Amino acid sequence: MTKDVTVLGAGIIGICTALSLLERGARVRLIDRGEPGQEASFGNAGIISPWSIIPQSLPGVWRQIPQLMLSHNPALTIRPKTLFKMIPWGLEFLKRGRPEIVEEAADTMEFLCAPSIDLYRRHLEGTGGEQLVRDSFYVHAFRDAGKANLDAIDYRIRREKGADVVLADQNELRRLEPALSKDFKGAVLIRGQARAVSPGRIGQILAAKVKNLGGEILMRDITSLHKTEDGWSVDCGEEQFSASSVVLSLGAWSPALLEPLGIRMPLMAERGYHVEFPEPGITLTHSIMDVDRKVVASSMENGMRLAGLAEFAPVDAAPDARKKPQLESIAQAMFPDLNASKPNFWMGRRPSFPDSLPALGCWPDFDGLVANFGHSHYGLMMAPKSGEVAADIVLGVSQNRDLGALSPVRFSRRPRSAHEVRKS
Repeated sequence: MTKDVTVLGAGIIGICTALSLLERGARVRLIDRGEPGQEASFGNAGIISPWSIIPQSLPGVWRQIPQLMLSHNPALTIRPKTLFKMIPWGLEFLKRGRPEIVEEAADTMEFLCAPSIDLYRRHLEGTGGEQLVRDSFYVHAFRDAGKANLDAIDYRIRREKGADVVLADQNELRRLEPALSKDFKGAVLIRGQARAVSPGRIGQILAAKVKNLGGEILMRDITSLHKTEDGWSVDCGEEQFSASSVVLSLGAWSPALLEPLGIRMPLMAERGYHVEFPEPGITLTHSIMDVDRKVVASSMENGMRLAGLAEFAPVDAAPDARKKPQLESIAQAMFPDLNASKPNFWMGRRPSFPDSLPALGCWPDFDGLVANFGHSHYGLMMAPKSGEVAADIVLGVSQNRDLGALSPVRFSRRPRSAHEVRKS
């Protein structure tokens, strides 16, 4: 019997979930509030990396917070309206910075990120969009060459898992990226990466593939979610849509649908920004992170994009217009020859849990409701594998690994690390 599945959320997570369900023979309806593939992943830095497996909370991160918030170009801001919710989230985030917990999180992130390049290329095969994913390095550029340290926990974990990670001096950095400022004295190069030259167009092309495979895509305001005798009802104003199973992939808007069901999730809308220069006058071969400023630059189809920053704010709050000149200033410092005229400005919402892992799985008391949201900074990379896992869960296909670290109920109590279990 064909399974009827409604996927809520047509961002890249929801689209990849719909594709995996269709490939497995399910009948799929995809519902979202806006155009498919045009939410958080639309405006990111375009990195598709098997090696973006390091959570945001690392040992000693608490020491960096004052500088991140109080510098001339702050990489982190918190709006007052979120402060009450931010305090417990932040404390949980800091708890996750212990080395043994970081390594456990990296294991789980590797499971979701490792196949990202291959899966995107498989999804794009035959669509005409194959050229949108290009091989590249991820260049972590430092003004102080002494800070490019391969023994740091993030690079050590990558190397232990098989990543090709090497140091580059200023001369090598200039050879790789001549447009980069001479202020950068060294870099860590993470090879074996890829980059999306238009994340938004990838979303559009894969959404078209969903339709070509027989899926239905609707743009609606989703008002509520109800358990029924036969499955679930999705209320969209005067319209209701029924399905035996629902996959919730609405990103930062997911908790609002869960709260009437009595489900509370510690998810924050961590907003990111970008500026994109349509006629930059320079071309970048790789994705370049300014490690000090926490931003990433990459050449896209429509210009050069600089993306990053972290702002915690109410999910529907207006963008902070001050971020535009801040990013423009950073871009001009990174690339002295940049033509910075007429930049486009964008803001998107990263759905972030304090452990940098998504919610991917079921709630014990809600049969047929599957979580696939909360991918933080890693949504573009984790989307294809998360979609496969969510599809398997819906269709009852067992996984060959324990998914407990991704369980949506993991925050009911703080999970003990393997290190703590061994000690007890």
